Amino acid sequence: MSDALLCTQDGINRVQAALREQGLDGWLLYEFHHINPIPVALLGLGKTTRRAFVLIPAEGEPVAMIHAIEASSWRHWPFARQSYSGWRDMEEKLGVLVENRARLAMEVSPGAAVPTLDYVPAGIAGLLLQHGVEIASSGDLVSAFHSVLSSSQLDAHRRASVIVKAVARAAFARAADAIRSGTPTSEGMLSAWIIEQLQSHGLVDQVSCIVAIGPRASDSHYAPVGEGETIKRGDLLLIDLWGAFAGSVAADQTWMGIMAPEVDDRTQEIWEAVRDARDAALDFLRTRFEAGEDVMGLEVDDVSRGVITDRGYGEFFVHRTGHSIDIDLHGSGPNLDNLESRDERKLLPGVAFSVEPGIYITDDIGVRSEVNVYWGPEGPEITPEGYQTEIFTLLDD
Repeated sequence: MSDALLCTQDGINRVQAALREQGLDGWLLYEFHHINPIPVALLGLGKTTRRAFVLIPAEGEPVAMIHAIEASSWRHWPFARQSYSGWRDMEEKLGVLVENRARLAMEVSPGAAVPTLDYVPAGIAGLLLQHGVEIASSGDLVSAFHSVLSSSQLDAHRRASVIVKAVARAAFARAADAIRSGTPTSEGMLSAWIIEQLQSHGLVDQVSCIVAIGPRASDSHYAPVGEGETIKRGDLLLIDLWGAFAGSVAADQTWMGIMAPEVDDRTQEIWEAVRDARDAALDFLRTRFEAGEDVMGLEVDDVSRGVITDRGYGEFFVHRTGHSIDIDLHGSGPNLDNLESRDERKLLPGVAFSVEPGIYITDDIGVRSEVNVYWGPEGPEITPEGYQTEIFTLLDD
């Protein structure tokens, strides 16, 4: 038997309690070719090539409806199972499966508001609608049962955050030392070194980085061509890096340094807008927690974005304030987003996410600061400890 949550009786019991609390008749999970990461993780699925449906009813035994050739891929499933072969057979049995189930949760997002929840094809949704099923979003179920961190995952994230911070600081020092020696390094060379360092410290999953000097950093997902730009004296340098221990939860951080003894006034103004937007989001989270009030991802985005807008840089903050972090770096839980999407999901206890406002002026300058937050029982826990308050000045002259 798999230890995946929905392959355990305890997991089923917990989900069924949530379904009854939310007034749902069940959770219908649909998977085809791993297009939906939610059932893949919750059902412990390996390779599958045909359409599958799993109904977790609010009461009673779960049922998996799978293709006749996929039995070996589902041998770990401990509950009821039925098979189909042709499309007519599938459609008929699907109708029986959902019969008298008026309201089922699925991975859908009304109005396509949250793309990370929109995994059910229109054709499948249409079939269910023909059977009189009201399809509700499984958003809160996904947050609670897929994106909540376990104690071991949280511990691994904490340990990863220490490594990521240390590698970032060492990378800035390496770039500065290369300038002092008269053989400056490049964005590409420093990127390769960062990845090697992260891996050598045990972060072997979801490992990568962004290394970008000032104008190149105005592209928030910049990747150099070849070796990229040489990192020279006077350059502002952004380093965004991330990684996880095998099978666990990543740490994801962004740091800023300048290859000079001081920061010029304009860069400092932009940095302060970004830093203050980050800190406003963190303060808002603390305030809501202390008041015992719910908070939605889009509300945090509004707070952070408001600071940057008030400083006159709103048009240059072109992405969401933060993304969910679970077993995927960009996870399926609530994002801090009211720009790219309307994420009205609550931050449920146990979820993690990034806070990373930025300002990007094309071909001129890019500045970002990123920390991670675990929405824990003691309030928002921020990693790394000792996050950045000022741009690092890395050369004395």
